[in-house]
Amino acid sequence: MTTLCIANNRTEEMVGDLAGTPPAELRFAGCGAQRMLWWAEDGDVLVLPWGPDPEYLAYVTGLTGVRADSLAFVVPPPGAHGDQVLTADRLADPGFRAELRRALDGRAVDEVLAVSPNGAVAELADALGIGHAMPGRPFAAQGGNALVNSKAGFRALAAGAGVPIPPGRVAGSPAEVEAAIEDLLARGHSVMVKVEYQAGGLGNEILARDEKVEPVGAERVVPLPDRAAVAAYVAERWTWLTGGRGQRVVVERYFADSAPLYAEFVIGDTGAVLSGCGEMVMRPVVVGEITPPVTPDAGARDELVREAARLCEALRVIGYRGTVSADAVLTPEGEIYFHETNARLTGSSHLHHAYAGRLLRPEHRGSRHLLELAGLKVPSFAEAVAAIGAAGLAFDRERGTGVLFSSDFGPADGSVMYCAVAEGPEAARALEGALLALFAG
Repeated sequence: MTTLCIANNRTEEMVGDLAGTPPAELRFAGCGAQRMLWWAEDGDVLVLPWGPDPEYLAYVTGLTGVRADSLAFVVPPPGAHGDQVLTADRLADPGFRAELRRALDGRAVDEVLAVSPNGAVAELADALGIGHAMPGRPFAAQGGNALVNSKAGFRALAAGAGVPIPPGRVAGSPAEVEAAIEDLLARGHSVMVKVEYQAGGLGNEILARDEKVEPVGAERVVPLPDRAAVAAYVAERWTWLTGGRGQRVVVERYFADSAPLYAEFVIGDTGAVLSGCGEMVMRPVVVGEITPPVTPDAGARDELVREAARLCEALRVIGYRGTVSADAVLTPEGEIYFHETNARLTGSSHLHHAYAGRLLRPEHRGSRHLLELAGLKVPSFAEAVAAIGAAGLAFDRERGTGVLFSSDFGPADGSVMYCAVAEGPEAARALEGALLALFAG
């Protein structure tokens, strides 16, 4: 049987209009799309923004045990936003679809697995005659992906399900946004404002009256000493706040010194199964994570998973099928507040599916910590792999510890994403330190 894997790692349903997205950000997303290789099994067909780097392909399949020559890769022509990400127009290209049909000829497709199971993927699956193999296709075909990735829609869904969310509201006009911000600031709280569609904290800003606040989960803190300053801020930032196309704005209380957490599930027809949970590393927006999380105690972790499961049940009932990461914060007072769901394969998914699920031996699962971060500068991917092997740092399946390279970010960035797998968080940090020392300078 064959899975059709579609690596549409950045879509309008996730982040809004792509027209103004910086090229480096699109390149980063396209490199992240190459992580779809971690899902591949023998005989699968993969649709990627560009063909896989041979060294990266050999590295991944060498670890997963997949026969690289059994895989088929299909790359559509560039679209309106170039060739860095798989946009809807690229997936609709007639020549691409003809080539994809040829690649699938003679293969029985039992699943269509997309990073973002959206309407473009549903339409492609129907055109290929394999719509039945896409979980949640009816929901996706009606624009459901935009619904479940909306930060504004999330607040309504969570409130209706009784899941705790930060005090605040969804606002649709400048006057409403101004009033919502001022209400929280006047009560002595800092504020987080959020663009309805964005990812990784890039659509967030923190607003503060007079307290000193370190930005975590947003790129900056904006001081607003009075109501007049609030009004000026809203007027100045209105186009950005609404994504340039009249989107709604989320205004909610910001909890300083909180731990950013997530719980990830896979939603099927009969329920949701926990993939894992973790803690995000912010500098000041997300740059990585550690799983399992290290800050929450057992009680807080149980609450995180329990409330996230309630969110997933609400999503299941309305028809979503696939991976969901429910993001939350644990405040210094021990309270958990959820602030969004990411209905797609996330930057965490390969850790739980491939690393813990495929690479770790059964006896090591549950007793390993995985610390993943981006931005390690290396001479080249091949040289980086050779270096960790020679230094004895490479992941070893028998021990269940070592360094893995998640993504090759290529010549545009000259870095790789790395994951330190160890028996505890301190050991993972020590392993990371050895890795960084190896490439220092």
